[in-house]
Amino acid sequence: MIDFSNDAAKNLKELREKKPLIHNITNYVVMNFTANSLIAMGALPVMAHAENEVEEMASIAGALVINIGTLSDPWIRAMFKAGHAANKNGVPVILDPVGSGATRLRTETSKRLIDELDIAIIRGNASEVLSLAGEDSKTKGVDSIHSVEDAAQAAVELSLELDTVIAITGPKDLVTDGNTVYRVNNGHELMGKVTGSGCAATTAIAAFAAVNKKYAEAAAFALGYYGLAGQWAAMKHTSPGSFRVGLLDSLYEIGGADLKTGMKLEVLHES
Repeated sequence: MIDFSNDAAKNLKELREKKPLIHNITNYVVMNFTANSLIAMGALPVMAHAENEVEEMASIAGALVINIGTLSDPWIRAMFKAGHAANKNGVPVILDPVGSGATRLRTETSKRLIDELDIAIIRGNASEVLSLAGEDSKTKGVDSIHSVEDAAQAAVELSLELDTVIAITGPKDLVTDGNTVYRVNNGHELMGKVTGSGCAATTAIAAFAAVNKKYAEAAAFALGYYGLAGQWAAMKHTSPGSFRVGLLDSLYEIGGADLKTGMKLEVLHES
């Protein structure tokens, strides 16, 4: 088994030293939680959605998160403007296709973003990823009705087709660039009881990608770190409300040495 622990610890250290600005065009439900999550990790969040400033903001960011959780026409226009500006300036774009497969608006917007922008990483649950791959998939609101294993092969094929890293989160996370498939065995079931936990995972990926251009590695390391934070929080908190606070605390408290000993990352396939 390949040991990634030293590289992951270095990634976290560099993140906290450089404090990259992470530009989020995200949804109303999670703004506060994802902003606080980024601060706890060591990054700097900005929630900028206005059409007349997103291009400027995306151009100076370390990474751009596009999250479609609460879509509207002005926000969709802002997403494209920010994405094009990020692409022009070499800023990685991370797409969170929240609820893709549930409605035509969400699915078509996700696919348009993928078609028209250079997306570095797509992070979603299994049903969302299957909907992007053109599979006969419906989501249950924003929740997945498929397992990570259901979407694994589709993720590999989609990654190769789009030249994009795909990260599927669930009880066990999967990350692939089409050639290498990583499985992240960190996490806790209480993470699924907190609104915005998946969205915060996306911001963690963005923060790691801002300082690590090996995007599959960055996504895998970020999910290992984020899942470990969930495990730490669950040791002290057994109910969703206190667990949510504990998750933020754990993101702040985990250091490189903790990541070296606690991250559970394996390579399932490498070509």
